[in-house]
Amino acid sequence: MKILIANINNHVGEEVDISGWLYNMRSSGSIAFLEIRDGSGFIQAVVSKEGVGAGVWDSINNLTQESSLELTGKVTKHPKNKDTFELQVSNINIVQVSEEYPITKKEHGPDFLLNNRHLWLRSKKQWAILRIRDMIESAIHDFMHKEFFIRVDSPVLTPNACEGTTTLFSVPYFDLGEAYLSQTGQLYIEAAIASVGRCYDFGPVFRAEKSTTKRHLTEFWMMDAEAAFVDHEENLRIQEALVKYIVKTCLQNCSLELQILERNTSMLENLLEKPFLRYSYGEAVKKLKELGSDIKHGEDLGNDDEALLTKDSDVPIFIEKWPKSIKPFYMKIDPKNPDLVLNDDLIGIEGAGELVGGSQREDNFDLLLSRLEEEALPKDDYDWYLNLRKYGSIEHSGFGIGLERTVRWIGGVEHIRECISFPRLVNRISP
Repeated sequence: MKILIANINNHVGEEVDISGWLYNMRSSGSIAFLEIRDGSGFIQAVVSKEGVGAGVWDSINNLTQESSLELTGKVTKHPKNKDTFELQVSNINIVQVSEEYPITKKEHGPDFLLNNRHLWLRSKKQWAILRIRDMIESAIHDFMHKEFFIRVDSPVLTPNACEGTTTLFSVPYFDLGEAYLSQTGQLYIEAAIASVGRCYDFGPVFRAEKSTTKRHLTEFWMMDAEAAFVDHEENLRIQEALVKYIVKTCLQNCSLELQILERNTSMLENLLEKPFLRYSYGEAVKKLKELGSDIKHGEDLGNDDEALLTKDSDVPIFIEKWPKSIKPFYMKIDPKNPDLVLNDDLIGIEGAGELVGGSQREDNFDLLLSRLEEEALPKDDYDWYLNLRKYGSIEHSGFGIGLERTVRWIGGVEHIRECISFPRLVNRISP
């Protein structure tokens, strides 16, 4: 019976067939220990010279790392660890003996590993990161549906930008001129809320920022959400609940992956029972100055500022109500202060940086038009978006969460380039 390693615990005492790759091997006299991976997990296969016969035993000497195998054997519990299982091998079929594998246990530089990213993905650490990424995606989908959002996919090619074109990739679009690779699906899913009430999209977005920090990619994945009849306060509640749901789901389902990454999960566990902190932009700037930052009022927070603000916090921090002058045209002006907008950035702890950005959206046609004019954005390009405010305009809010930044934070990964299967960076577009 052919099974996956992930399901091995349900077959103790049975003879099974597994297929996989040789991850590591060691031998001791007449016994060999093969570490096998099949994508779903890892298992130690114990091969006894007496138990398999001379032909099979001799073939083991030809095996190399990443050789592909089919094994038959009996599933047993590990003699010292009752939660671990082994395969007592009775037969091995060698599918292919791998050529000498270029990635070994020695230290390799980042360029070498990125040049061999198609092979690097096979390592235990990268396997763990990919599985955490998958779990975070699943958690996002589950949470959003629990909150009555439905998925509405937005286009990747757009005729205009959401926040200006200075950091967008442009592409020629037949006879219609220039199009852009989307930096967010927000404007489009705002249109969809008048149909379905609450919706989200989830896909790749693109930013042509010449940034080389540990938290930036040129192609990354975002979940953008929009909700009708939701104000700024309710928007913050949904964001906080989502982040806690993601953390809880990963802690419950990714213990092995987090262990492989040597992630200390104590701070993740502790934040589940505590409310997130909240600062206004003005309060955040004041606190940063007290902590030694040279930030000036009206400036965006840099990476160092975000790290400084959260270094002593055990929960993520909302920074809300930013100056209108440094935020996009679609954010609703704070009725209590016309110089501010009803928005937020959620800054993660442990050096995670900004995880979520959101705002209440401007629902007044005249105010939205005036914001467009203030920022010298071409009205014709946004006519359809303005049009949404003519037919049953309502209070509404939305936010976006970056997938790779969330993976980096929860996995405790040093660089964001490891949080996506094939990273696209300022200086890299291959493999």
